Amino acid sequence: MEDLSRLRAKDLMRTEVITASPDELVAAARLRMIRRGVGGVPVVKNSKVVGILTLRDIEVAGDVVLLRKVGEIMTKDVVTISPNTPFFEILELMRKHGFQRLPVVERGRLVGIVTQSCIIETLLRVLKEKK
Repeated sequence: MEDLSRLRAKDLMRTEVITASPDELVAAARLRMIRRGVGGVPVVKNSKVVGILTLRDIEVAGDVVLLRKVGEIMTKDVVTISPNTPFFEILELMRKHGFQRLPVVERGRLVGIVTQSCIIETLLRVLKEKK
């Protein structure tokens, strides 16, 4: 059985990350999120995470923001993790802050994302191995 305490973000992150640009319209980013089935995306400029945008942010702000730029409504203070962040530290960050996703950054550049789905898939894999 795999030891959860040895797992790191790089072991469970998704490397294909749907992103938004701070200069694009909120409506375009929202449509992409809906079509790709994700609830939030890192906002990236020159490969660096500058914010995060969620469908919840858009919903709370109302339809009036759809024609504004992502950079105007995104959350700017983004918590990121490194590829070597331990599994249990990721869980604690998500629990403590109520996060559903954490961008994974290495040398200042976005390299992946860990979502609640990644956590669940990892736990299921470990539990199946235990049987």
